[in-house]
Amino acid sequence: MTDFLMPSLGADMDSGTVIEWLVAPGDTVHRGDIVAVVDTAKAAIEVECFSSGTVEEILVPPGTTVPVGTPLARLSSAGPAPGPPVTPRPPARRTGPREKAPTELASPPARAFASQVGVDLSVVHGTGRGGRVTRADVERARPARRRTVAGARRIAVSPYARRLAGDRGVALESLVPSTHDGVLHARDIPAAGELGHTADPAALRQAIAGLMARSKREIPHYYLSTTIDLEPAVGWLREHNLRVPVPERIVPAALLLKATAVAAARVPELNGHWVDEAFRPSGEVHLGVAVALRGGGLVAPAIAGADRLALPELMRRLRDLVARARSGSLRAAELTTATLTVTDLGDNGVESVHGVIHPPQVALAGFGAIGRRPWVVDDQVAARTLVTATLSADHRATDGATGARFLKAITTLLRKPEEL
Repeated sequence: MTDFLMPSLGADMDSGTVIEWLVAPGDTVHRGDIVAVVDTAKAAIEVECFSSGTVEEILVPPGTTVPVGTPLARLSSAGPAPGPPVTPRPPARRTGPREKAPTELASPPARAFASQVGVDLSVVHGTGRGGRVTRADVERARPARRRTVAGARRIAVSPYARRLAGDRGVALESLVPSTHDGVLHARDIPAAGELGHTADPAALRQAIAGLMARSKREIPHYYLSTTIDLEPAVGWLREHNLRVPVPERIVPAALLLKATAVAAARVPELNGHWVDEAFRPSGEVHLGVAVALRGGGLVAPAIAGADRLALPELMRRLRDLVARARSGSLRAAELTTATLTVTDLGDNGVESVHGVIHPPQVALAGFGAIGRRPWVVDDQVAARTLVTATLSADHRATDGATGARFLKAITTLLRKPEEL
């Protein structure tokens, strides 16, 4: 038996509330499957399972708040490795009565999901105990069986998204799924209704206060700043955006993020975590992006492997991450894996920002407003496009010389944006 525990979704999380279970006893789950929605002080997070097996028991009902590390459900060990995707069975031959109707062999979540996506349970092969039909079985059957009746539009929607839509008065018929599976998820609801985050502002503020106080109490910060001439970068960006469709255009923030990620790979002393009184560098650059929430507060989900992403792909992921952060539909891993965070307050007209490090990270990069200012070029004063870059770093992990190399690397990279 394996216990599925309330995960820690950030250094400031002490407890979480189970909003909804997406599985039921008897369901087969695989590593990486989304099994529950958990509410923290900052967001409602879709939580994935970290092992494979069969759900034996749900230990914590929806609406219950428990500390991090509390067993939420119990799983039995996974059986033999699953075979190739199951092809829906043809209609059974009418040679005699069946012992049980297919709906009786389906778990409640599987029945509800089958109804939502239009799958006929009579043709679904159950892989659960005793031939029980699970949600995963319905998922496998859906691509071949999805149909509409008499031209009517059948709407597929996740349970949590349906609840959000009801709470926020959004008509599901007016929405278009943002994912290839054709199912409306929580991220689609607020975006269509232009609604903000629903977390309790007071609880969110308290969580941020606790984390920031801990950071300033435990981390000896040092601060550096530099002014970067973005004239070459802005010129390249302008030419690039003229060649691509509007939805594929890249904003300056993406350039700053890519340069920061590549600089972190080149100066690995700033990319990682301080754990057990020692710095542990990360072999990957998972770039946290500070996102201001419409209801107040912020979160900093991570773009995994940001240094290796092409700029168009990084831009796509940035848009997706910001939208899901503000709609409360982030994944657990996105809130726990960042190795370095970037904050950009330029849109608010701030010239520079010296942020507070997010433990257990050891650095935070900041960017102010991009604008035209006087600058000396070849002994002549000229108007240039400039930005102030800053670094807040942990003096336990690095010294100022290392931080200076990091800022210099960002400056050098932005001089040749075509190489990013």
